[in-house]
Amino acid sequence: MPDTTFVTRPATTTKPERPKLYKVILINDDYTPREFVVMVLKAEFKMGESNASAVMLTAHRKGSCVIAVFPRDVAETKAERATDLGRSRGFPLQFTTEPEE
Repeated sequence: MPDTTFVTRPATTTKPERPKLYKVILINDDYTPREFVVMVLKAEFKMGESNASAVMLTAHRKGSCVIAVFPRDVAETKAERATDLGRSRGFPLQFTTEPEE
């Protein structure tokens, strides 16, 4: 009976990849009242009064502001819900998402 030799391969392990993150961005407009923007930030993004006001003012001064970073589906859902809340009240309030680098 011939001797059989086995070549063993090193064990390979696959490491699950973390989901890509997306930024939720508030876009400034000249029509939506500041108080309403703060209310949306508090309601949808669970911000405190002072933090929501600071984010609103940053977007007002710079044109846009990153609000938070989430996995893609969470970011898109929150941005859509916040934008829809503005539309339901007749305001052009807009939130967008983009990949984080």
